[in-house]
Amino acid sequence: MQNYSCIIVEDEPLAAEVLKDYVQQIPFLQLQGICSDAIYAMEMMQRTPIDLIFLDIHLPKLKGVDLLKSLKHPPQVIITSAYQEYALQGYELNVVDYLLKPIEFSRFLMAVNKLKQQDHRQAPLDGAVPSSNRTYFFFNVSKKKVKVYLDEILYIESLKEYIRITTKSKTILTKFQLGQMEEMLAKNNFLRVHRSFIVARDKIDAFTATDVEINGKPIPIGRSYKELVITLLESR
Repeated sequence: MQNYSCIIVEDEPLAAEVLKDYVQQIPFLQLQGICSDAIYAMEMMQRTPIDLIFLDIHLPKLKGVDLLKSLKHPPQVIITSAYQEYALQGYELNVVDYLLKPIEFSRFLMAVNKLKQQDHRQAPLDGAVPSSNRTYFFFNVSKKKVKVYLDEILYIESLKEYIRITTKSKTILTKFQLGQMEEMLAKNNFLRVHRSFIVARDKIDAFTATDVEINGKPIPIGRSYKELVITLLESR
């Protein structure tokens, strides 16, 4: 997986600190610095190769959008702003994503996951995946950040504002929305089978018209998901 050298361009110290904390939890992001204005950011980009900018719109001296327009070969950009009205202009400048403040970590993950998907690599033919190439995320669990490898997940269950992630070795409960998790896991080995369940396709041991079985546990197939789920499973 490619590593991304990045900078945060943000004049609000608290917002910059939140982004710094988020970036440091993502293994493929390498933070090179925090810039309080666009001019400083331009100087840093002249000194250091930068792959990604977390860019605020309202900056002193030079606005974030004007900075983007001034760059002949801009790096990839994720805009971070409290103002929704600039979203269309941002996407016209081909940004990766547009995050509205205050930014939740789950939404931040969705944005950077778009970068990860662009550099998705196939596992070796023998099925062995080196640990350095295994995709994982950290989740908040009782004031700790707990690492979960995607290839160890059996299924994920929605519990209103929380989700329960079950692997062969552990179960964790974290505050997250199942829909957000589904977007994060797009193009990976996961399938939404019910409004309350996402399952790992390669961990399915058996299935019927009404449920799938993983590690001895039956998981219901929702009525609105049934046709797609059965079609996908029978086509394998």
